[in-house]
Amino acid sequence: MKPLEGKRVLVTGGTGSLGQVLVRRLLGGELGQPAKVIVFSRDEAKQHQMRVAYLERHSATDEVIYSNFARVLDFRIGDVRDPHAVAAVLRDADVVFNAAALKQVPTCEYFPFEAVSTNVGGPENIVRAIREHRLGIEAVVGISTDKACKPVNVMGMTKAIQERLLIRANLDCPDTRFLCVRYGNVLASRGSVIPLFIEQISSGGPVTITTPEMTRFLLSLDRAVDTIFTALAEARAGETYVPRVPAARMVDVAKALIGDRKVDIVFTGVRPGEKTHEILVSEEEAHRTVARGDHYVILPILPELRPEEPRQPLGREYSSAENLMTVAQCAELLARHGLTADRLLRRDGDLLR
Repeated sequence: MKPLEGKRVLVTGGTGSLGQVLVRRLLGGELGQPAKVIVFSRDEAKQHQMRVAYLERHSATDEVIYSNFARVLDFRIGDVRDPHAVAAVLRDADVVFNAAALKQVPTCEYFPFEAVSTNVGGPENIVRAIREHRLGIEAVVGISTDKACKPVNVMGMTKAIQERLLIRANLDCPDTRFLCVRYGNVLASRGSVIPLFIEQISSGGPVTITTPEMTRFLLSLDRAVDTIFTALAEARAGETYVPRVPAARMVDVAKALIGDRKVDIVFTGVRPGEKTHEILVSEEEAHRTVARGDHYVILPILPELRPEEPRQPLGREYSSAENLMTVAQCAELLARHGLTADRLLRRDGDLLR
């Protein structure tokens, strides 16, 4: 039987870039047809837009909320920072995907406690509600980031603590399976660099990049959801799934988007909290990391959760500085996901050259 068949599925932060793709694919029934998909977030405007889109309307007034709770796609206003709201919505869920987060690195640097409140306090509220109310949640999947690996910025630090909170929760809530996924930069997600590059190219440049050496792991929103679904279907308690994805120099991504246009590239220096290269698996984690299909799996740091079985560890860190794509390969990856400048720079049917 498929793992989500007939289940009530909760997506915190479900109106974000990842959340929207995750919800679409949940409703598509890849892991079984859920009885309910609950989008839990604090932004009523984004919820309204998403609800109207799924009702296939171009516009609607607020009466569309009246039958909200009778539909398979169910929207709930609330904040993961609020333990009461979290406990209330969890009572109606069997499986939880925690996608709610503050994720922009500079924002988290300037407002570190806000990042702690959402990225640490949010998952702790989920764990506490399950533990204290003895809720029958089957699985919780925490969405993490490469920045949680040897973190140097607040966003990464808070996501690293989220990982440890959820791993530890397996000891307190043995009837719930807590697991994580960790991946790199998602192509064209809200607040990411590719939409900025496109805007700069459309204005004639220059395209701004921090340093020529800057590298990042790149994957599509659908590849991110693939990892989430694989982890839910396969992962044991406390494991962290990491996709094997390509990496590239950001200057090569910019060149692939610019193509033959006469647009300059300007280097502006590293921003607060940035690394030159990201790591998905650290050398300290490598001895307990194994290959499993298209993913690396980091086994739990806590020995109580780690199975003693023969395994072939990764043995080295997994860094974005290795096996870089060429400019042509970057262009092919972007084109595969509809991210070519020719497509994105159309205005009134004319192409900006």
